[in-house]
Amino acid sequence: MENIERVLTSIENIETLGTAADMNPRMPKLYVRNEYNQNPFELYSENEFKRRYRFFKHTVLNVILPLIITNLQPFNNRGLPILPQLQILIALRFYATGCFQMVCGDLNSISQSSVCLIVNKVSAELSKLLPRFVNFPRNMTTVKRKFEELGKSNTHHGLNNIIGAIDCTHIKINRPRGITHSEAYRNRKGYFSVNVQAIIGPDLEIFDIVTRWPRSSHDSRIFRNSQAYARLVNGELEGVLVGDSGYPALNFMLTPLLNPQTRADNNYNYSQLRTRNIVERFFGVWKKKFPCLQRGLRSKLTNTSNIIIACAVLHNIGIQRGDVYDDGDLTDQTPEVEQHRNNERSTTGLAFRQSVIAQFN
Repeated sequence: MENIERVLTSIENIETLGTAADMNPRMPKLYVRNEYNQNPFELYSENEFKRRYRFFKHTVLNVILPLIITNLQPFNNRGLPILPQLQILIALRFYATGCFQMVCGDLNSISQSSVCLIVNKVSAELSKLLPRFVNFPRNMTTVKRKFEELGKSNTHHGLNNIIGAIDCTHIKINRPRGITHSEAYRNRKGYFSVNVQAIIGPDLEIFDIVTRWPRSSHDSRIFRNSQAYARLVNGELEGVLVGDSGYPALNFMLTPLLNPQTRADNNYNYSQLRTRNIVERFFGVWKKKFPCLQRGLRSKLTNTSNIIIACAVLHNIGIQRGDVYDDGDLTDQTPEVEQHRNNERSTTGLAFRQSVIAQFN
């Protein structure tokens, strides 16, 4: 009898939510499984919704959902399937909190295993959109001008011909299972992580991202094995990157001087650091927008990579649509020069850097 009453109650709730949605055609008709049977699109105001899901309602319904809805549709209506609208909300809530999947499931009266499948499925679908939303612009003129403005001061100009700022950050993970070289993922602080490389534009947009390397891999090695490096070497990308001292000085990579001696050296370092600061700020904004990247991921390596890429795709979608996340108290501070050397050197790279420094006399 109890089960029959529960089914009847669910049917009544479906009818109630359907009526509410009919009154407001902008809201989707949802069967909500949570204890209170409340539709998040109707329950929360725009600001409350964005705090919980990191995007406004119209961005979720009219931009993100249509991109992946085809592969999220249930095959049939057996067993009260979870609709695509709820699947995307469950995944966004996981990205926006980084909490245990069991907690996300309890909020929607869904099992942890179902939440796991939903997050993995939505992440896989979003990761397929990487070539569409994460790429270098075809016209780099505006990008170069904005980067020059970033490095400019009252006393000297900024760096010319800059097309991106590059750096790596580590995303905490559980010890990888099913592989023999899992210790390669242990970083110098003692926990396991993946080393994620990103090339960032002047407006905090992601131009390129690499997520497949263990934390023990050096930043310069990841760069040399990346598609962006090959495109720069082959001349497909015309311009220069700025990076920290962990990268080699190349004819398309400007790095800081560890021991500046002259006024020109100091002016160059100041401009280079101000220009590179955008990538440092990006990692702070990105991890605050998607705390799952800050608190750590407990999924398999393949799913972990998809989640990271999904957060990158969502970040760029937000920027393109003007649905940005307020980074609050994150300040624009110039980073310090890292006191570690890279032994990889290029004669042409050092000569190129010296020619740039000469412009700061």
